[in-house]
Amino acid sequence: MSKLSITAGGLKLKNPVLIASGIGGYGAELIPLLDLEAIGGVVTKTIFEEPRPGNPPPRIAETPNGMLNSIGLEGPGIERYEKEKLTRLEGLDTRIVVSIGGYGPEDFAKLAERLDDLDRVDAIELNISCPNVKEGGLNMSTHPNLAEEVVVATRRVTKKPLWAKLTPNVTSISDVGRACLHGGADALSAINTLLGMRIDVDRREPLLARGMGGLSGPAIRPVALAKCFELVRALNCDVVGIGGVEDTSSALEFLVAGCKAIQVGTVVYAEPQVPVDIVAGIEAYMDKHGFTELSQVIGTLKVEETLLIGPKATKAK
Repeated sequence: MSKLSITAGGLKLKNPVLIASGIGGYGAELIPLLDLEAIGGVVTKTIFEEPRPGNPPPRIAETPNGMLNSIGLEGPGIERYEKEKLTRLEGLDTRIVVSIGGYGPEDFAKLAERLDDLDRVDAIELNISCPNVKEGGLNMSTHPNLAEEVVVATRRVTKKPLWAKLTPNVTSISDVGRACLHGGADALSAINTLLGMRIDVDRREPLLARGMGGLSGPAIRPVALAKCFELVRALNCDVVGIGGVEDTSSALEFLVAGCKAIQVGTVVYAEPQVPVDIVAGIEAYMDKHGFTELSQVIGTLKVEETLLIGPKATKAK
């Protein structure tokens, strides 16, 4: 497996395939469904300091080639997470990246400082795509200054690798990414879900109780690829690609575009074994093309620079 190994955002992985946050609960829920030790790691469901009830149902709706969710970041809080969730992953030979959320920089910092003392936590993913009620309900991931404040606050209290998870629902994702890198992020995870909606025309009501939710699945892959490529090209940084990965080919698209690793999400609901299959598929692809190291695949997209939209920026840090 050594030829599949890669370092993404300061975290050494046995291979570039991870489970995306929110898909498999807190990791242990997936153990009966697939061999977690065969993949690079698991990003756990976002945890807050205090328990959260989440949104009222219905909270999930199917869409063509995807799904909408409005779970509302339901969770048990950090106390129960440590005692009941994280302990179930002890001894598991795969990386554990813990996703954290909060309402402002100080909330993220409290969680990061606590996780910094836990050996089982290998890295932290900052879910800044959630409401910042202390700033008038603004979304932290849509405002570079707010995003940077979160990263700065967490960087001060932890030495663990920090990945900042970005939303595509912005005018310029590279502006937010640049701010996160400036604040001390080791990698950018992209993308979080797109805003979406479905309506029952007979009842003339939305399918989700809260109206809109996060769109995920293969339908968003072209957007995710474009955003990841923009980040790699503009900032020359480590990017973890997320959005519609469903098989080996789609995973390789992100790697060829320049991502150091990928996260598999929605497809796991239907086919839990897919992440393991992707690992085997990437290895077979490398053998077929004579690649001996994963780095020989990453960022090999052949494209005429003069034809690309937008100027190529200088390195972010």
